[in-house]
Amino acid sequence: MTQRQERLFVLEASSGGRLFSVNPDGSDKTVLVGGCRIPDGVAVDAAAGHIYWTNMGVPTENDGSIERVDLDGGNRTTIVPSGVTHTPKQLHLEAAGRKLYWGDREGMRVMRCDLDGSNVQTLVQTGQGEDERRDETRWCVGVAVDPVGGHLYWSQKGPSDAGLGKILRAGIDLPARETAAERGDIEVLFEGLPEPIDLELDLEERMLYWTDRGDPPRGNSVNRSPLDPPDGRRTPEILLTHLMEGIGLALDPDDGRMYVTDLAGNVYAAHLDGSNQREILVLQGNLTGIARAVLTGTRG
Repeated sequence: MTQRQERLFVLEASSGGRLFSVNPDGSDKTVLVGGCRIPDGVAVDAAAGHIYWTNMGVPTENDGSIERVDLDGGNRTTIVPSGVTHTPKQLHLEAAGRKLYWGDREGMRVMRCDLDGSNVQTLVQTGQGEDERRDETRWCVGVAVDPVGGHLYWSQKGPSDAGLGKILRAGIDLPARETAAERGDIEVLFEGLPEPIDLELDLEERMLYWTDRGDPPRGNSVNRSPLDPPDGRRTPEILLTHLMEGIGLALDPDDGRMYVTDLAGNVYAAHLDGSNQREILVLQGNLTGIARAVLTGTRG
């Protein structure tokens, strides 16, 4: 008999850096991995039996990395070694193309690689060198991919609470004869946001969701907007508020739910329209990335 189990996978940047999993109601917390170097973004490839996450490392150093483990926490492997990416943040698994995408904050770029860590590419480069690295408007954080529409989305968060955050998009692949630093296909979808962080896409409903950890009333929130509004006007719809520096976001479009983490250590569940918000975990340390997966197995 096939057994279906839904799990949430959550990163904790405190307590030495941990990856744990829980049921969607917050029960059965299981620590899978410890000793992560400020983990931030997590993605699950349930079919292949793998969990991937980014390690920011020391943000002032060029020492970020990406690791992988089996679903039970075994066979821990570094696939993108220290220094190949500077400060990797949100991680996105694009299942159809078998690629991992991530925002590299102090690296000022959006990157991708194959699932074994090979073929690392820079798709967007927003700055170069130490002087430009100090300009936080260049920092790339969140990332999401729409393989059907052919677009790559990312956030540039700007300084804390400065209202200079942006969400942008471009083609998934570099245009011919163009470079990551000089792409002609970049669109700015939103600007003047408080501090946008993680992005998620509901491809069935053609909707973009994101967390924002900036100042209220627009910040410390979860927001959404149609990917392609018919009138071309983009106005964020605020779904959740009063987060304590909201970071991670995971969607369950089939059941119409979302899950959100904040740096105060809370995990929230809500309907996709923001209704029925509730805490399923509280005071769990400094929580960052979250991913949802449906695991299948057999039982006799």
